[in-house]
Amino acid sequence: MTPTHPPLAGRTALVTGAASGIGAAITRRMARDGAAVRAVDLDKTGLDALVRDLTTELSGHPGAGGVEPVVCDLSDTAAVDALPADVDVLVNNAGRQHVAPLHEFDPAIFAQILTIMLEAPFRLIRRALPTMYGRGWGRIINISSAHGLRASAFKSAYVTAKHGLEGLSKVAALEGAAHGVTSNCINPAYVRTPLVEKQIADQARAHGIDPDEVVETIMLGPVAVKRLIEPDEVAELAAVLYGPASASITGSSLCQDGGWTAR
Repeated sequence: MTPTHPPLAGRTALVTGAASGIGAAITRRMARDGAAVRAVDLDKTGLDALVRDLTTELSGHPGAGGVEPVVCDLSDTAAVDALPADVDVLVNNAGRQHVAPLHEFDPAIFAQILTIMLEAPFRLIRRALPTMYGRGWGRIINISSAHGLRASAFKSAYVTAKHGLEGLSKVAALEGAAHGVTSNCINPAYVRTPLVEKQIADQARAHGIDPDEVVETIMLGPVAVKRLIEPDEVAELAAVLYGPASASITGSSLCQDGGWTAR
């Protein structure tokens, strides 16, 4: 039997928020699929652990790619503009959360969240497109959320940023189509990540309930499939968007939300 050619053999990728959660899962999957992945995160310790684990995991897999750790604060736009732009696959995943009523929401935190989750993706897409256009192939994968399609109380910055990311992704899809570049959003419900785990106490405080009630009542309340999504599930969907069936999937928002947006 002829060995299967890895779908990202010879390709380069850049993943933000790569040190843990969804970003780490996508980084692992793309490296297994042959890509040379630049893993971007503010967390140097987490990046070093990811690279160490992946080096061991991939050592026995011919055709696998590799991972280069890149420490970057995405709230620093000058640092974002200094990131490598010569990539075939760009995954905008990094984010942060802050839970507070609108009238108490710190404007500085609001601005920082929009910088990390909307302006940084814009800057990265803007810089990556010329390389993708020149090669006649590119894949932009934006990790949005059910909150890119629906709103929740107390999350004004996060919901605003995700809704903006949806629009940015569609514009990139329309402009990139003639150049072999696709752009899509993945819209998961709550994923078992450090970001979700950290907000349980904030949600409990904002809603006036016990932390034990947050997952069942708040996080899983809108969904039909009553469980948290695992990061590897999101990585599998991302693999569809850069794989052999991806050429005509563009401008889409792929819901992975357990039925949240079916209501």
